[in-house]
Amino acid sequence: MPERLYGIRHHGPGSARAVVQELERQPPDVLLVEGPPEADALVRWVADSGLEPPVALLGYASDDPRRAAFWPFAVFSPEWQAIRWAVERGVPVRFFDLPFAYRLTDERADGAAPGGPGVPAPGGPRDAAPGEDHTAAAGNPPAPVRGGPPAQAPGDPGVSVAPIDPSARPRTDTGGDSAGPGTGGDSAGADAGGDSAGPGTGADSGGPGTGGDSGGPGTSGDSGGPGARPRRPVDPIGELAAAAGYDDPERWWEDVVEHRGMPAFEAIAEAMTAIRDQSPEDPDDLVREAYMRSVLREVRKSYGEIAVVCGAWHVPALQRKVAVKDDNALLKGRKKAKVDFTWVPWTYGRLASWSGYGAGVSSPGWYHHLFTSADEVVPRWLVDAAGVLRSEGVPTSSAHVIEAARLAEALATLRGRPLAGLSEVTEAAEAVMCDGEPLRVELITRKLVVGERLGGVPDDMPAVPLAKDLAAQQRAARLKPEALERALDLDLRKDTDLKRSRLLHRLRTIGVPWGEPSATRRGTGTFREEWRLRWQPEFAISLVEGSMYGTTVVSAATAKVVRAADKAETLADVTALVETCLLADLAEAYPRVLASLDARAALDADVNHLMAAIPALARTLRYGDVRRTDVAGLATVTSSLLSRVCAALPSAVGSLSDEAAKVLRDRVDGVHSAVGLLEDDELRDRWLSTLESLAGRADLHGLIAGRLTRMLLDAGRLDGAEVRRRLRLPLTVGTPPAHAAAWVEGFLSGGGLLLVHDDALLEVLDDWLADIAAEAFDDVLPLLRRTFGAFEAGERRAIGERVAGGRTGGSEHPAGGLGFDPGRADLVLPTLSALLGREIATGEVR
Repeated sequence: MPERLYGIRHHGPGSARAVVQELERQPPDVLLVEGPPEADALVRWVADSGLEPPVALLGYASDDPRRAAFWPFAVFSPEWQAIRWAVERGVPVRFFDLPFAYRLTDERADGAAPGGPGVPAPGGPRDAAPGEDHTAAAGNPPAPVRGGPPAQAPGDPGVSVAPIDPSARPRTDTGGDSAGPGTGGDSAGADAGGDSAGPGTGADSGGPGTGGDSGGPGTSGDSGGPGARPRRPVDPIGELAAAAGYDDPERWWEDVVEHRGMPAFEAIAEAMTAIRDQSPEDPDDLVREAYMRSVLREVRKSYGEIAVVCGAWHVPALQRKVAVKDDNALLKGRKKAKVDFTWVPWTYGRLASWSGYGAGVSSPGWYHHLFTSADEVVPRWLVDAAGVLRSEGVPTSSAHVIEAARLAEALATLRGRPLAGLSEVTEAAEAVMCDGEPLRVELITRKLVVGERLGGVPDDMPAVPLAKDLAAQQRAARLKPEALERALDLDLRKDTDLKRSRLLHRLRTIGVPWGEPSATRRGTGTFREEWRLRWQPEFAISLVEGSMYGTTVVSAATAKVVRAADKAETLADVTALVETCLLADLAEAYPRVLASLDARAALDADVNHLMAAIPALARTLRYGDVRRTDVAGLATVTSSLLSRVCAALPSAVGSLSDEAAKVLRDRVDGVHSAVGLLEDDELRDRWLSTLESLAGRADLHGLIAGRLTRMLLDAGRLDGAEVRRRLRLPLTVGTPPAHAAAWVEGFLSGGGLLLVHDDALLEVLDDWLADIAAEAFDDVLPLLRRTFGAFEAGERRAIGERVAGGRTGGSEHPAGGLGFDPGRADLVLPTLSALLGREIATGEVR
């Protein structure tokens, strides 16, 4: 036959070198590569210096971007190297796998299952196997979805077509080869192709809609669900390794292919033929291979010398003589969906097999090193490992590197390997450079073995307008996407940091969580924000999906917030959107959201809902000036809500269960803190007067009564003597200990310093504890442990010392036992006035 078939292993550096050598030795007139034909127009971009691997082809349904798949490429992917060779020399390149547009359809035009008799319709996911589809799925739906891809098989790049769940953490696997060029597993497939190895591994089972395995589209995990397909019955690379006496397929592949540096395409094809002759055929493979043969027949009419780069598993099928009518029968009547394709950045982390990518490799960073290092592979690797350790403060000298290199070579000799592989250099580094510390080894693994390279695409690459606008916004904010997670500390008083904050919040609004607010700091409560940034390749799909809302980041976020406000069912939902408008500076959405808030507030009579809405509104009012946001009109809504809460609270606090009391206590705390943020004395007096009218009621739950008493004490509405009187009432002998403990819990939940400075209160509490009957103490103890356990360690220690050392009585303190010295307090008034921007009167701090 006129074509030369190069059966490769997806993402195999040995396969990549061998393919380029063969192309140089026998240049073809045309190059056919396993991959989606719809991406042919994008091949020319491979010659652009701005397209820097790792990158991936992204294909998605035009009417539903969630149905998408990736075809990843690394610099060491055989398909990438072959395409680059052809483009640089002007040789035509065509992808010739089953079109992605076919994989998005459920059934043929005549209603039969795709692929003809015996070929199941694409649907539930199945496990990836060696040589499977190397397409990486965009995400993991919570359950298999009809229309989603079956699992990949050897040689199948693995296409994921089921809808993607944006909340799920995407997995990059999908299996086999269908993913097209550039993905190739390492773990299993040798050039020959097991599917799991990804491209070049051989079989692909990916037929229509391949790509999902267990978790839905493109996921190659275990099938695990009703209707899931069984995984490919054979692992080609595992079979060959076992036949050679190896218990590790990866090690066999390195010894036979990677370390020998010679093309072995004929031998691999012969081995794949022998394995396929003894193995059941995968129906999806039959469909894909029928299409491949039809393309070959067409190309033979126009070209003489044809080079074919595909998963080794497919080579026997492409060599086989099959009647045209039989291939046409498998392909007849298939429906075709409308799809779009583009290039997007990829990462080595997403290329790794541990991420769930069926055609992934276990050590992409190591494979990158093997491909890019011309000589001295082991010493260069150990030098890089030493650099990683030094960057973390671990002393590592050149002597360590020399001894580790010697040990690695000795291990390879003892094991009969031609050269030291990853296992030898890892063990040598662990013994010599890491002192046997697992954490140091893990550091090297994360930064070198897997690696976290993020590819790049040219600025003028065809993309949806939303993605282009985001790229412009990133440049304006000087915020570059990176694969490694990094911390970002923003000062909102600086223009650049304010732009960054708004961009990150807008992206979160449209479902692109590039940044996650750090839990160590409240992002809206100060001039500073802390973020954790990490760019994920699947955000490309979220941007395509977000394009339905707008062509720019701000317009898309505005449209999505407005739509959410119109559909919101509760007041709390709308309140959260008000804060979103503040954080993301969505000025055009704000009036619509405020109108929706006003309407929901007027209709909602649940006091808990009203109280839950106030804290976010108060933060917006308090910190709107920090973000230079116009919050006009919000003060009126907030005042109205607080007035309704004050009116409704008396009827809501009586006869509460323990659980209801905890909820209400938290709501009251939230409103009380919010009122403190508002510079409105009238609102503050109204709120405190309401609490005063409630605190003395006999029908209050102990938790609520104690908490209200503490709030009034801290606000200066109660003196020490009155507080001690109220505390003695629930702590009398006739009161159930559980009620008394709840009262104490509510009262002390504001902190334990009060007991450190007020001996009289401490004495009342200590006497009550001493008088609790033994049979009731076990019931009270959990409440007390919960109360005192919330105190700071220093507070607990000080209270214990005062109890153990005796008390002096409250009469020594000039403020009635509270340990408050007005003269000393007056000294801080000038500083407080400067910080708060207003004059502080003496009475306010007393």
